[in-house]
Amino acid sequence: MNRQQKPHFYTKFGIELPERMKQIHFFTEDLIFQLSNPDITLRWLSQILTNHIAEVENLNFIFCSDDYLLKINQSYLNHDFYTDIITFDHREDAKNPLASDIFISIDRVKDNAQKLTISFDRELHRVIIHGILHLLGWDDKTPEQQQLMREKEESCLSLHPNFKSIVDGE
Repeated sequence: MNRQQKPHFYTKFGIELPERMKQIHFFTEDLIFQLSNPDITLRWLSQILTNHIAEVENLNFIFCSDDYLLKINQSYLNHDFYTDIITFDHREDAKNPLASDIFISIDRVKDNAQKLTISFDRELHRVIIHGILHLLGWDDKTPEQQQLMREKEESCLSLHPNFKSIVDGE
């Protein structure tokens, strides 16, 4: 993959980020996209990872198109359909610090947000945390697991300053 690494070691105010946040990176492939408020997203992810007592070696979020993610889905998972996210866990043991490439289709996120009549940013952050939850051991294969995953996603979204009022009903 041809990606330019753009780690966010400092906020736009020049404040150094905590060590855990230095291991989380955002990239794009085959499209032009910029995460709104990456500093807020980094702090939110750091809070969630701290709450779950999860160490991080390296988390790469790669934002891409439907076609790009479809090729990955076909090549690596033998699935021939669009998806919003594919999470590759690079750890040999689940007890090791988190190491992953998390591919997210911006096209799917836009479509999901429209279908659910929610904001693009809210759906994007739900998908981001969905990938993290898989790395933390949550699954969504059965209807019961899917319900628990949704509840956990909502719980995590409630910690994000931009979505707190939506989740709390304020």
